[in-house]
Amino acid sequence: MTNGWVDIKNADMMLVMGGNPAENHPCGFKWAIEAKKTRNAKLIVVDPRYTRTASTSDLFLQIRAGSDIAFLGGVLHYALENNRIAKEYLANFTNASFIVKEGFKLPEDGLYSGFDATSQTYDRSSWNYEEGNDAGGAAPAHAALTAALTPGTPPPLPGMPAKVAYDFTLQHPRCVYQLLRQQYSRYTPEMVERITGIPRDQFLKAADLFTSIRKDGDMKKVATIMYAVGWTQHTFGTQIIRTAAILQLLLGNIGRAGGGVNALRGHSNIQGATDMGGVFDTLPGYLKVPIPTDVDLAAWLKRITPTASKPAPWDSFNYYSNTPKFAISYLKAFFGDAATKENDFAFQYMPKVDRNYSWTQIWDNMYRGSVKGMFAFGMNGVAIGPDSQKNIDALKKADFLVVGEIYPDETSEFWKSPGITTEEMKTINTTVYRLPCAGFAEKDGSMTNSARWLQWKNAAVPPPGDCRLDQDIVAQIFLKVRELYQKEGGKFPDPILRLTWPYVNAQNPALGDLAKEMNGKALADLTDPKTQVTIKRGQQLPGFAWLKDDGTTSCGIWIYCGGWTEAGNQLSRRGTEDPSGQGIYQNWAWSWPANRRVLYNRASCDPSGKPWDATRKQVWWNESAQLWVGNDVPDFKPDSNPKDHMGPFIMNAEGVGRIFAPLGLFADGPMPEHYEPIESPVQNALHPNQSNNPVVKKLKTAADKYATPGDGFNIVCTTYRLTEQYHYWTKNNPMNVQLIPEPFVEIPVELAAELGIKGNDKVKVTSARSYYVAKAFVTKRIKPMTIDGKKIYQIGIPIHQGYRGIQEDEGKNARTLLNRLTPTVIDPNAYTPEFKGFLVKLEKA
Repeated sequence: MTNGWVDIKNADMMLVMGGNPAENHPCGFKWAIEAKKTRNAKLIVVDPRYTRTASTSDLFLQIRAGSDIAFLGGVLHYALENNRIAKEYLANFTNASFIVKEGFKLPEDGLYSGFDATSQTYDRSSWNYEEGNDAGGAAPAHAALTAALTPGTPPPLPGMPAKVAYDFTLQHPRCVYQLLRQQYSRYTPEMVERITGIPRDQFLKAADLFTSIRKDGDMKKVATIMYAVGWTQHTFGTQIIRTAAILQLLLGNIGRAGGGVNALRGHSNIQGATDMGGVFDTLPGYLKVPIPTDVDLAAWLKRITPTASKPAPWDSFNYYSNTPKFAISYLKAFFGDAATKENDFAFQYMPKVDRNYSWTQIWDNMYRGSVKGMFAFGMNGVAIGPDSQKNIDALKKADFLVVGEIYPDETSEFWKSPGITTEEMKTINTTVYRLPCAGFAEKDGSMTNSARWLQWKNAAVPPPGDCRLDQDIVAQIFLKVRELYQKEGGKFPDPILRLTWPYVNAQNPALGDLAKEMNGKALADLTDPKTQVTIKRGQQLPGFAWLKDDGTTSCGIWIYCGGWTEAGNQLSRRGTEDPSGQGIYQNWAWSWPANRRVLYNRASCDPSGKPWDATRKQVWWNESAQLWVGNDVPDFKPDSNPKDHMGPFIMNAEGVGRIFAPLGLFADGPMPEHYEPIESPVQNALHPNQSNNPVVKKLKTAADKYATPGDGFNIVCTTYRLTEQYHYWTKNNPMNVQLIPEPFVEIPVELAAELGIKGNDKVKVTSARSYYVAKAFVTKRIKPMTIDGKKIYQIGIPIHQGYRGIQEDEGKNARTLLNRLTPTVIDPNAYTPEFKGFLVKLEKA
């Protein structure tokens, strides 16, 4: 989240898409209800199903799964055409005035400039800014900037020009603002209706309502956008979120109380897992992993450290220029005294990632025979999918599987999944080790929620019997492996033998010790030259501003620096004071970065440093003190005078928000474009000859099959979660099973009538990969849609049941996994599978 759960109460307008917080995040959704009660905030819900969230909305629109970019692009078009934009914010706080290189082409035909059909990749060299100065005359005053607008990831790769050509009048045909207008000129209400199935008049109601916060130039009101995996789980999921970010920049809602783009995480610590580098291409704190071309530390740091790229009259803090401090402190945390300046701080001990090791690719590699084993802790990989049968078949080929769980699950018992005979079991040579772990109530530690709050929790009860804490199991395995290296040597033992292990109890590390290690400490006496404050060697660091690139600091994850200081565990704080009334709660737990609650909050003020809305003051420029101060921690250079025109988006090299994302930030385009899901009932109405995302590659084993309407697969299927169940775990809990005793398929009344299906009938859902059997839940909550003149049905299926659990073990359901249906295709940026829109057939079982 750019903002946070409690901050939602400050919103005047809310858009929920790709999520159902009333059912999946009920504790957090109370803040949306609070906004409705106390601010008369309006709620728009856009979803394939009429949900409990929709039941609280002021306006609900049913959308075809996978057409979100078309809807959001239409709202962008409406805002631009009707002058519902934050003119001064757009001109000063985004790259709207930046000029893009000659030769860049928008995707009118479905392809940006630089596409190579053979490799299905882009040469992104044209996705860059023009080098130069003012290309449109002298920079006008703020009033003139306003008049000119009246309508008629991670850091970037090196290569952006230090001096960017600009046109502050926003009239140059290649300035980002004009490219934005051109890109979304095709997303008319009529086109939105053709693609999404939302009737034109209903779409216009939604577009008018959401953009009404900027009616007549008003800058006081604020809108927020909330989303969940209904956006991310597409082959263009990252670009859906990008479209929302562009819309919020256009409306001036980023950095403001009640605004932002807010991801609703599906677990209590999904944010924390991401922060800690739980994906293959980032290290903790979102540092980029080394790759083979990083021949030494200098090469790695040069590649991952951006340099400022901006118009000459503007300033950029470019805070990621501090990357060497974060990276070297990280290496010191890993390798301690073995990391020295002379050996590049042990950089060569780090693995160099040479290919795609994302989730779906790992299972594909195992299926092909190159991945020989897996550790699965708290992760039911067979049930999670996609294409659960392929995952089962992959595990049959593995040498070993280690599962750490509290219940037997589908993954640990893949070898006796439905359809496997006793004779076939004898041919499966995979050795399965099932380790009994501790449950969540049996552990202490921290969890990082959607709002980036790190909250410490205590264990309620000890683990039963021989169950062990997860970190104890991992520690004991590591120590045994290290012992083997010490005895037997190895091809390259140094990273294992020299890894620091500074915990009081090596076999059973306390999570408090790890939290301190992640925070970081001084390895020499450090003195701040401005304040003359000194931190002694061995003391905890108060924040990441103290990190050094000379080996005198260690820090396991720079964004968590400040969470466990010499003052103690900041994560366990429970102060309930809130002087501003904005729900900041500065003394409750600790929020990364720097206990800041709203990111980019300098954008809550106009260019002169005055809050856009004086009733919701977050930060502001104090002229007498010559400092930024506020109710929240300013996300800005503290002494940067507004006259210097430093951009508020300090983590971007440009200092401003990116409407156009240059160079290597995204694999599939610098601006979002609507593409159809890989399995779609229709061709792309914008460009039928390029229907799908062009850089998405289909896997090509015998297990990887993809459907077309011509094969009879003509119903759109989407997946979702229920309040009463928690993923694949609570089907082992009698109370949850009583609430939802068996699986079901949500079917429109009209489709059920056509197929002769009644409620409680057993039905079979078939995809190109497999089938799923459950009872029919015939409902009016999903209606038939007209997509580009064609009648289309959608169905929905909850994810929770499988072939292990209370009901499953008693033979009371069909013991089929939903993710047997889902396709093995992924988003090319985040590598998330496309669970939320694929084709199926439906019949009575």
